[in-house]
Amino acid sequence: MKKDELVTIKIQDMSAEGLGIGKADGYTLFVKDAVIGDVAEVKIMKMKKNYGFARLMTIKEPSKDRVKPLCPVARQCGGCQIQAVAYKTQLKFKENLIENHLKRIGGFTQIPMEPIVGMENPYRYRNKAQFPIGIDKEGNLRAGFFAGRTHTIIPVEDCLLGVKENKTILNKVLSFMKTEGIAAYDETNGKGLVRHVLIRYGFFTKEIMVCLIINGKKLLNAEKLVESLRQIPGMTSITINSNESRTNVILGDTIKLLWGQTYITDTIGEISYQISPLSFYQVNPVQTEKLYQIALEYANLTGEETVWDLYCGIGTISLFLAQKAKHVYGVEIVPDAIRDAKKNAQRNGITNAEFFVGKAEEVLPEKYEKEGIKADVIVVDPPRKGCDKKLLETIVKMQPKRIVYVSCDSATLARDLKWMCERGYELKRVRGIDQFGQTVHVETVALLSKLKTDKHIDVELDMDEFACCGE
Repeated sequence: MKKDELVTIKIQDMSAEGLGIGKADGYTLFVKDAVIGDVAEVKIMKMKKNYGFARLMTIKEPSKDRVKPLCPVARQCGGCQIQAVAYKTQLKFKENLIENHLKRIGGFTQIPMEPIVGMENPYRYRNKAQFPIGIDKEGNLRAGFFAGRTHTIIPVEDCLLGVKENKTILNKVLSFMKTEGIAAYDETNGKGLVRHVLIRYGFFTKEIMVCLIINGKKLLNAEKLVESLRQIPGMTSITINSNESRTNVILGDTIKLLWGQTYITDTIGEISYQISPLSFYQVNPVQTEKLYQIALEYANLTGEETVWDLYCGIGTISLFLAQKAKHVYGVEIVPDAIRDAKKNAQRNGITNAEFFVGKAEEVLPEKYEKEGIKADVIVVDPPRKGCDKKLLETIVKMQPKRIVYVSCDSATLARDLKWMCERGYELKRVRGIDQFGQTVHVETVALLSKLKTDKHIDVELDMDEFACCGE
């Protein structure tokens, strides 16, 4: 075989990134947009020693699990990696992904998996969207999403994962820019003004936020845009965010209010939250409530426990736990998030939650070593890279009765669970929650319980253990 050759293969598996996997004369090929069970003609695009990548050309025999994507640009956009897969099969894929990571990376043989929590409707679930603004080859303004591994904007004004209001908002923003002669940002030369449009939507309050990220400090004739956007029912917050850096980071640090207030509110269960443009807030509120209920169930609180919630964001899980705990302490590195967390505690009349600004791997060890703090339950919800090694050391030294680990990456979850289970803990429960239908991403909640032992537990970290998973 050679590059650009056409071969026919049967797709037998799917990678964690959603690529179909098949073999041609024993040589493994990864194929974007292919579904397990497809018999397809593919074109070899890139070859390595033991595997290669191919482009899907023709589906000769479609898989029984293949469905027609509802989005007309699903293949070009790449944001929905598995929209061509039947939803029940998507759930099975995600469940298998978690289990395989726990086996392969974590070394677990007996995995207490519980059924994955799927969505009633795996569309229109996102309460947040960030649309880059650019121009096409003819110089026309466009909004959409970057194609996979590129900065080429695929025009998508009505993403089917987002709310219907997004399209109306984008049309008004683009119309305003055309009328006023406002240029889109060009990342190749750093010129132009409007970089992104950030939209947040309160699923339960119906409040809407619009934030324009601009390459400057002022939006000329902004009052005309405000007047247009205010006509949309539910409009609550219109702001601009200044980001003049030549960077891929979307948001800058400075928010300026154009109209309304600088935040919207929404609820998860009985807890109301204040959400600013810079706040981290789960993008699927319906599934988030289910996730937090599972985390609360795993924590098994009686009202007498001291709980530490690490990587707490704006206090979403913390305040959920505070309803059942004696006291909850939250830790988060983003100062604005902690300010929101404190306000959220006040707005809900919760007095048994306290929040600290700082890195979890610095705050918890300092509190433990200098103040001797204790924890009955520790909840962690780290970023994709998983928990910091120093944080894991401290958690095991503190010996909480239970550890509830919420993860957006089951590979780093498996790595961290393995380390803690080698040092006095047992994996008791695991469950996937589908927060991101049509994509390969999945949330996982795991429960660790402390083993009853008087043996000395060596918590010294082997640095090589954290070399996996791209860390």
